[in-house]
Amino acid sequence: MKDLSTKDIIKPLKTEKKIKVKPFSKAGLVIRLTLIALAGLTIYGFITFDYKNITFFEALAGSLTNFRVMFTEAHFNHFTFSEALYQVLITLCLALLTTIIGAIISLFLGLFAAQNLSSPLLSNSIKNVIAIIRAVPTVLWVLIFAVSAGLGSVAAVIGMTFHSVGYLVKAYSEAFEELDHGVIEALQAGGANWWQIVWQAVIPSTLTYLVSWTFLRFEINFAAAIAMGAAAGAGGIGFDLFMASNFYLDLREAGVITFFILAVAILLEIIAVRLKKYLKTAQ
Repeated sequence: MKDLSTKDIIKPLKTEKKIKVKPFSKAGLVIRLTLIALAGLTIYGFITFDYKNITFFEALAGSLTNFRVMFTEAHFNHFTFSEALYQVLITLCLALLTTIIGAIISLFLGLFAAQNLSSPLLSNSIKNVIAIIRAVPTVLWVLIFAVSAGLGSVAAVIGMTFHSVGYLVKAYSEAFEELDHGVIEALQAGGANWWQIVWQAVIPSTLTYLVSWTFLRFEINFAAAIAMGAAAGAGGIGFDLFMASNFYLDLREAGVITFFILAVAILLEIIAVRLKKYLKTAQ
């Protein structure tokens, strides 16, 4: 066998094609100018902002002091432990109700929005409408429905459901589109109708993804329910947090409410991880 010299090794490397660089375009110029303008506006905003004679280090020291009071001296003042637990359950129920309603609606819309299960016209129409719904923030949806239903849990549930549908339809439809098209063609060749394909192939194959996305949205809805309790009068632990921080000005009580919220968030994450492991092993 012939020994390879250093020149023989280097020679093929020289014959390799050079990496092509995309040519300069107007679109690239517009993007660069937009980023530069945004960066300039941001710097200008920081320079010209009226800080009311508050220095950065004084504000940082005050914030650290508030955090120390909140998390090291937390205590109940205007409500008890059982009352706080009850308010947390109300917030969880709001998030759960919103997630269940949104998941049921999103499941059917997601099937019709998937390109491999629906016509291009229907799929694109649903995706465009859902994109508009998803672009509107949750709090704005709640305030829109509060005009007709009034501030409270009803407007919060409807508004949060709208945004949940916008989120879950996109997630579900993309999960359905990942299904191997050969499976669908095999069932169609065997005489299966559309609903049989959905319940015998599509749903079982994507069940893990559906549960994961749904539980993720449930966690998001729990955080949204806390905010809606303060902004839209939906009740729950969010309203108590609003009263403690803005009405009573009690940082210690706000701290204990924050501990409650963190505990529930950690518990939800643990449940989600174990549920995913269970579904993977069950399959």
